[in-house]
Amino acid sequence: MGCYECCMRCLGGIPYISVVATLLCFSGVALFCGCGHQALTESERLIETHFTRDHQDYITLAYLIEYFQYIIYGLASFFFLYCIILLAEGFYTTSVVRQSFGEFRSTVCGRCISTTFIVITYMLVIVWLLVFCLSALPVYFIYNMSNTCHTINFLSETPSSINQLCIDARQYGLLSWNALPGKVCGTRLSNICKMREFSLTYDLYVAAFAGAGMTVLALIHCPLYLTARHLMFRHRRREEKEEMRRHTLFSRMIHEDRGALCSPYDNEV
Repeated sequence: MGCYECCMRCLGGIPYISVVATLLCFSGVALFCGCGHQALTESERLIETHFTRDHQDYITLAYLIEYFQYIIYGLASFFFLYCIILLAEGFYTTSVVRQSFGEFRSTVCGRCISTTFIVITYMLVIVWLLVFCLSALPVYFIYNMSNTCHTINFLSETPSSINQLCIDARQYGLLSWNALPGKVCGTRLSNICKMREFSLTYDLYVAAFAGAGMTVLALIHCPLYLTARHLMFRHRRREEKEEMRRHTLFSRMIHEDRGALCSPYDNEV
């Protein structure tokens, strides 16, 4: 085997679809976990500084943010291992199967592993769709806050109407209704939107939302490929069994025909 044939064989054994899905999943999870963790920290500081006066008013929110950050740690660890398994499954269904069992053959254990992996991946798709929807809520809150600030800057010549434009964190469920002041209005709200911390928090939430979307795309992309590959294996196995049955039947017919024929030289002897 020459160098060119060897290179083509190595390149043909690379599961490009699984590699793309793995990289997309790695990038999405890393973006969601990293940006989401920092965005939660900045949000806690923002609410603590501008929306409340007493620590007891946002103690529940602080506990929720802490719990979500621990969940992010678990997601990062789990999907690091999951992406490695995803890539290994892609290599298993290409080079190992072709070299060991032929082009379209696989073992019973391999089929069971692939089926289990597909089911788990579909379950993860449902979970990440929920995460994707939930990650849109803080983006919606920050967007409304930024839009209100834009309106305040546009109506800066009429101070009376500016003071009526407010953002109430209690309406979004971020604080209890007993929290004071719980809302920010007018020029003070506009000054908050001009802070670097606010812009950073906005960008982090958008990045985390995009990371969740990338992860959903990767998880949808992966089971579709594995399902198609699994169906192709099953179809090819049926064809091989049918071809083997026809070959056995044809060999049996030839054997029976040969046994029924007699040599014309036996009578002369």
